Amino acid sequence: MEDESTIESSNSPATPSMSNPGTPRSDVTTEVHATPPPQPVQQQHRQHHQLQQQQQQLLQQQMQQQLLQQQQSQSKYSQLLAVIEDMGRDIRPTYSGSRTSAERLKRGIVHARILVRECLMECERSARS
Repeated sequence: MEDESTIESSNSPATPSMSNPGTPRSDVTTEVHATPPPQPVQQQHRQHHQLQQQQQQLLQQQMQQQLLQQQQSQSKYSQLLAVIEDMGRDIRPTYSGSRTSAERLKRGIVHARILVRECLMECERSARS
């Protein structure tokens, strides 16, 4: 007859053995299945995913606003260039004494000053952000 130590060594930890007679044992074998994570973890994952989507949308909106500001500032510069070109056309007739071209030249200078101020303000704003 085999001694008890040999029987114990052949038993796996899940198999009831006689080594601990006071330990309650279950005769029913339990099957282990892969279970999904608890509900709160799924909610956290969903919330994290939603937060990432919101951040991406916010980033896209910011990029669109920056692009729009750049386009507007480029249009300010193109307006300024157009005003300067118009002033260049009005300078020659001014030398010949044309009063209307002198007035147009003065208005062009005022308009160019305003555009330069607006361009400087936009540059300062973009440098801060």
